[in-house]
Amino acid sequence: MKPESATIDAFTARFPAVATSEFRGELRAVVPAAEVFDLLKFLKTTRGFDLLNDITCVDYLNYRDATDRFGLVYIVTNTSTNERLIVRTFVNDPDPTVPSATSLWEGANWMEREVWDMFGITFAGHPDHRRILLPDEFTAFPLRKDYPLQGRGEQHNFPVITREIA
Repeated sequence: MKPESATIDAFTARFPAVATSEFRGELRAVVPAAEVFDLLKFLKTTRGFDLLNDITCVDYLNYRDATDRFGLVYIVTNTSTNERLIVRTFVNDPDPTVPSATSLWEGANWMEREVWDMFGITFAGHPDHRRILLPDEFTAFPLRKDYPLQGRGEQHNFPVITREIA
């Protein structure tokens, strides 16, 4: 039995609501948002997934056949067996929130801050939930598909800086 098969069997037995698939050689799991932290914790503590490669987000606004607004994507790796798994979960407006994974992997800290900064996804229990890429005065989330691409945008929030010509 391949290690990937053992991992899938282990977490589908424990989390029956998880749907699994394979795409281009990558194993994927879709888990309800209420269970995503428990699944990630299970993968780390029981199956040895010791590396969090990335956390990102996809905005499915106006996406054909999409039933949820945001898709969160966690990519985790077991460095001993070289297993890699893509874990996805979905959240919606008006309060897109999932539990923070910083208690599992410290590297989740900055990744979650980036997702919050760009998409507005809240990570409950995050130790430092503030902007990481944009100024604190910025009030919107620029990677959301409903962010204005033309017009004043967020420029009106910032003071005008003038330079003296010497």
